Amino acid sequence: MKKISLVILILVFNFNYSQEEFQQNGSPNFKIFWNYHSDFTEDVNKKSAFELKRVYLGYKHNFSENLSAKVTYDIGSNSGGSAYTAYVKIAQLDWKLNPKLKLSMGLIGNKHFNDQESLWGYRYTYKGFLNEFKFGPSADLGFNSEFTVSPKFKINLFVLNGEGYKSLQDDDGHQKMGSSFIYNFSNKLIGKIYLDSQRSKNNISIKTNSIFLGYNDSNYRIGVEYGKIQNGRTYKNADKEHDRDGYSIFAIKNLKNNFEIYARYDSIGSNILNGELNSWNYNNDGSLMMFGTQYEAIKGVKFNLNYRLFNHDNSIINNKSALYLNAEFKI
Repeated sequence: MKKISLVILILVFNFNYSQEEFQQNGSPNFKIFWNYHSDFTEDVNKKSAFELKRVYLGYKHNFSENLSAKVTYDIGSNSGGSAYTAYVKIAQLDWKLNPKLKLSMGLIGNKHFNDQESLWGYRYTYKGFLNEFKFGPSADLGFNSEFTVSPKFKINLFVLNGEGYKSLQDDDGHQKMGSSFIYNFSNKLIGKIYLDSQRSKNNISIKTNSIFLGYNDSNYRIGVEYGKIQNGRTYKNADKEHDRDGYSIFAIKNLKNNFEIYARYDSIGSNILNGELNSWNYNNDGSLMMFGTQYEAIKGVKFNLNYRLFNHDNSIINNKSALYLNAEFKI
């Protein structure tokens, strides 16, 4: 009995010691997206402007080695007309139960295009393809479980409201459920498959899927992705038999003295409904050509000079042409 009591005492002591050994810590962070642009589009009203497109303010706190939380405010324009409105974009708890399982809950970052935008690297300049053309939100209320099956293979299973971080859940209360599968073929080549589905109040199921292949070398980065939405004008606006799909290709070359050059091509389209001559989203279908250069002045400060041309499928609409100088400041 004395031996058992001694073992219990040692275990309790070790547990308390390990708890006291870890010092809780946290740190603030911010990210700012600024730009100046000159618009060459024919008959455009605003020819040029300085803009502050986004300000992110956040804080991350580590409760233990395995339990942490973070909050991020997204400050930017909104459809109501206000120049700057603050939204809670992230309010997330992460819990690493063991080396193979991590749980995330709250207002969490979506797993749809995080890997693609990380490889792209110029989110402050232009969103990733799936993000730009509204194939999914960057954050949403819900729950995600991340399984590390092997050092090369990772699976995410999630349940989300489905409307994104700027919208309340709709009245029907149907959640979006899905998964992503990420495989590292090597330390340079990554592949990703994403699937989700959400039923609307009209009993229409919006389905989204995408596939991505990315290569990351010390000298260059290349990304190729394809995405499709079925029965939806966007990821949250259901409409039977209204489909959208498209693809994106980008390539980035590292140069000396913290310079990079890059080029990107996007194509976005929609299906033709019965009895119609043109696709249902004809006025917004088309292709984007973009090229530019980035200079990293110091860690946390980047400048990006780029040209963009969006060619509309509808020849009546003037093609969008603009030159941008973008900057990102962050800690």
